[in-house]
Amino acid sequence: MPPTSAQPAPQQASRVLRQFRQVFNTVRAHFQQVEKHAGVSGAQLWALSLVAAEPGLGVGALAQAMDVHPSTASNLVRALQGAALLEARREGPDRRAVQLHLTPQGQDVLARAPAPFSGVLPQALAALDADCLGRLERDLAQLLRHLEADARAARTPLADL
Repeated sequence: MPPTSAQPAPQQASRVLRQFRQVFNTVRAHFQQVEKHAGVSGAQLWALSLVAAEPGLGVGALAQAMDVHPSTASNLVRALQGAALLEARREGPDRRAVQLHLTPQGQDVLARAPAPFSGVLPQALAALDADCLGRLERDLAQLLRHLEADARAARTPLADL
Protein backbone atom coordinates (compact mmCIF):
# COMPACT_ATOMS: atom_id res chain seq x y z
CA MET A 1 0.00 0.00 0.00
CA PRO A 2 1.54 3.37 -1.00
CA PRO A 3 2.19 5.89 1.79
CA THR A 4 -0.40 8.59 2.31
CA SER A 5 0.04 12.08 3.69
CA ALA A 6 -0.73 10.53 7.10
CA GLN A 7 1.93 7.84 6.58
CA PRO A 8 5.12 9.15 4.99
CA ALA A 9 7.46 6.74 3.27
CA PRO A 10 10.45 5.76 5.43
CA GLN A 11 12.71 7.13 2.69
CA GLN A 12 11.07 10.54 3.04
CA ALA A 13 11.81 10.67 6.77
CA SER A 14 15.41 9.66 6.01
CA ARG A 15 15.76 12.43 3.42
CA VAL A 16 14.46 15.02 5.88
CA LEU A 17 16.80 13.69 8.57
CA ARG A 18 19.71 14.11 6.14
CA GLN A 19 18.59 17.70 5.53
CA PHE A 20 18.65 18.39 9.27
CA ARG A 21 22.14 16.91 9.43
CA GLN A 22 23.23 19.26 6.64
CA VAL A 23 21.79 22.25 8.49
CA PHE A 24 23.43 21.28 11.79
CA ASN A 25 26.79 20.55 10.14
CA THR A 26 26.74 23.85 8.24
CA VAL A 27 25.94 25.78 11.43
CA ARG A 28 28.61 23.89 13.39
CA ALA A 29 31.24 24.45 10.68
CA HIS A 30 30.54 28.19 10.70
CA PHE A 31 30.89 28.36 14.49
CA GLN A 32 34.15 26.40 14.27
CA GLN A 33 35.46 28.92 11.74
CA VAL A 34 34.42 31.78 14.02
CA GLU A 35 36.29 30.25 16.95
CA LYS A 36 39.34 29.47 14.80
CA HIS A 37 39.63 32.96 13.26
CA ALA A 38 38.21 35.17 16.00
CA GLY A 39 38.83 33.18 19.18
CA VAL A 40 35.28 33.72 20.47
CA SER A 41 32.05 31.74 20.30
CA GLY A 42 29.41 32.46 17.69
CA ALA A 43 27.13 34.00 20.31
CA GLN A 44 29.95 36.22 21.58
CA LEU A 45 30.72 37.36 18.03
CA TRP A 46 27.08 38.21 17.41
CA ALA A 47 26.95 40.21 20.63
CA LEU A 48 30.11 42.11 19.66
CA SER A 49 28.68 42.88 16.23
CA LEU A 50 25.44 44.23 17.72
CA VAL A 51 27.35 46.50 20.11
CA ALA A 52 29.58 47.66 17.23
CA ALA A 53 26.48 48.54 15.22
CA GLU A 54 24.92 50.39 18.15
CA PRO A 55 27.53 51.66 20.64
CA GLY A 56 25.97 52.28 24.03
CA LEU A 57 23.51 49.40 23.67
CA GLY A 58 22.23 48.13 27.02
CA VAL A 59 22.24 44.53 28.20
CA GLY A 60 18.43 44.29 27.96
CA ALA A 61 18.44 45.60 24.41
CA LEU A 62 21.23 43.16 23.55
CA ALA A 63 19.15 40.27 24.91
CA GLN A 64 16.17 41.43 22.89
CA ALA A 65 18.21 41.82 19.68
CA MET A 66 19.64 38.31 20.09
CA ASP A 67 16.30 36.87 21.23
CA VAL A 68 17.92 35.33 24.31
CA HIS A 69 17.09 35.45 28.00
CA PRO A 70 18.51 38.52 29.79
CA SER A 71 20.65 36.29 32.01
CA THR A 72 22.18 34.75 28.88
CA ALA A 73 23.03 38.21 27.57
CA SER A 74 24.51 39.15 30.97
CA ASN A 75 26.71 36.04 30.88
CA LEU A 76 27.87 36.90 27.36
CA VAL A 77 28.69 40.46 28.44
CA ARG A 78 30.57 39.21 31.50
CA ALA A 79 32.68 36.85 29.39
CA LEU A 80 33.42 39.54 26.80
CA GLN A 81 34.38 42.00 29.53
CA GLY A 82 36.65 39.36 31.07
CA ALA A 83 38.36 38.95 27.71
CA ALA A 84 38.75 42.75 27.43
CA LEU A 85 36.64 42.81 24.25
CA LEU A 86 33.76 44.82 25.66
CA GLU A 87 33.39 47.44 28.34
CA ALA A 88 30.32 48.53 30.24
CA ARG A 89 30.11 52.20 31.11
CA ARG A 90 27.68 53.99 33.36
CA GLU A 91 26.73 57.07 31.38
CA GLY A 92 23.75 59.35 31.46
CA PRO A 93 21.32 60.18 34.25
CA ASP A 94 20.58 56.57 35.30
CA ARG A 95 23.89 55.39 36.75
CA ARG A 96 22.43 51.91 37.39
CA ALA A 97 22.17 51.12 33.68
CA VAL A 98 25.27 50.25 31.70
CA GLN A 99 26.05 51.10 28.11
CA LEU A 100 28.16 48.62 26.19
CA HIS A 101 31.11 49.60 24.00
CA LEU A 102 33.71 47.62 22.09
CA THR A 103 37.31 47.90 23.15
CA PRO A 104 40.02 48.12 20.49
CA GLN A 105 40.59 44.37 21.03
CA GLY A 106 36.88 43.76 20.40
CA GLN A 107 37.11 45.72 17.16
CA ASP A 108 40.09 43.58 16.14
CA VAL A 109 38.08 40.40 16.77
CA LEU A 110 35.29 41.65 14.51
CA ALA A 111 37.79 42.58 11.81
CA ARG A 112 39.17 39.04 11.58
CA ALA A 113 35.92 37.12 12.12
CA PRO A 114 34.10 35.42 9.25
CA ALA A 115 30.68 36.79 8.36
CA PRO A 116 27.80 36.57 8.91
CA PHE A 117 28.24 37.68 12.49
CA SER A 118 24.73 36.57 13.47
CA GLY A 119 25.43 33.08 12.11
CA VAL A 120 24.59 31.28 8.90
CA LEU A 121 21.19 29.99 10.01
CA PRO A 122 19.69 33.37 11.03
CA GLN A 123 21.00 34.81 7.76
CA ALA A 124 19.50 31.99 5.70
CA LEU A 125 16.14 32.26 7.50
CA ALA A 126 16.06 36.01 6.89
CA ALA A 127 16.59 35.36 3.17
CA LEU A 128 13.48 33.17 2.86
CA ASP A 129 10.29 34.72 1.55
CA ALA A 130 7.38 35.20 3.97
CA ASP A 131 5.35 32.26 2.62
CA CYS A 132 8.24 29.82 2.88
CA LEU A 133 9.15 31.03 6.35
CA GLY A 134 5.52 30.72 7.47
CA ARG A 135 5.30 27.12 6.23
CA LEU A 136 8.60 26.28 7.89
CA GLU A 137 7.45 27.82 11.18
CA ARG A 138 4.19 25.82 11.15
CA ASP A 139 5.91 22.57 10.19
CA LEU A 140 8.65 22.97 12.80
CA ALA A 141 6.01 23.73 15.45
CA GLN A 142 4.40 20.39 14.63
CA LEU A 143 7.78 18.63 14.83
CA LEU A 144 8.50 20.27 18.19
CA ARG A 145 5.16 18.98 19.53
CA HIS A 146 6.15 15.43 18.51
CA LEU A 147 9.52 15.90 20.19
CA GLU A 148 7.86 17.28 23.33
CA ALA A 149 10.61 19.91 23.19
CA ASP A 150 11.37 22.16 26.14
CA ALA A 151 10.24 25.66 25.13
CA ARG A 152 12.94 27.21 27.35
CA ALA A 153 15.57 25.90 24.96
CA ALA A 154 14.29 28.32 22.31
CA ARG A 155 16.24 31.13 23.98
CA THR A 156 19.58 29.28 23.97
CA PRO A 157 22.03 30.59 21.35
CA LEU A 158 22.83 27.97 18.71
CA ALA A 159 26.53 28.41 19.41
CA ASP A 160 25.90 27.21 22.97
CA LEU A 161 24.22 23.95 21.97
